[in-house]
Amino acid sequence: MRSLHYRGTEAAPGLVLALDAAAGAVCNGVALAVPEAETAEVLAALRARELTASAYVERSLPLHLEDGREVAAISYVIDRAHPLYCGLSLEAQAEIIARAAGERGANADYLFNTAAHLAELGLADADLDQLATRVRQLLR
Repeated sequence: MRSLHYRGTEAAPGLVLALDAAAGAVCNGVALAVPEAETAEVLAALRARELTASAYVERSLPLHLEDGREVAAISYVIDRAHPLYCGLSLEAQAEIIARAAGERGANADYLFNTAAHLAELGLADADLDQLATRVRQLLR
């Protein structure tokens, strides 16, 4: 999705990752458990951060944990009808990310840090790694 503040500007939007609902799609990742006493506070903070542009829809989705359990989790899924949603080719994404920057810094740093952190967690993503490689080429 386009980022108008954190990793880009309204004049030159950046890109950030977003969950996108698709039939049969799977997203491997890390689930965070929140103590019941902190649920309201954590949800308020998440909503303040994730729902500011109304690009996300808050949903309760089933998670299948490694130990075999299934739990429900609050998730934020991109609204494909929202103007910030974009489905772009890898090359178009790379060109945007290589030049964009926002309140939280360069869009390329967001990409590189995300790819590195996923790899550290054993969740490397081939498409994200390919995108990072291309952005590094464009930055040279």
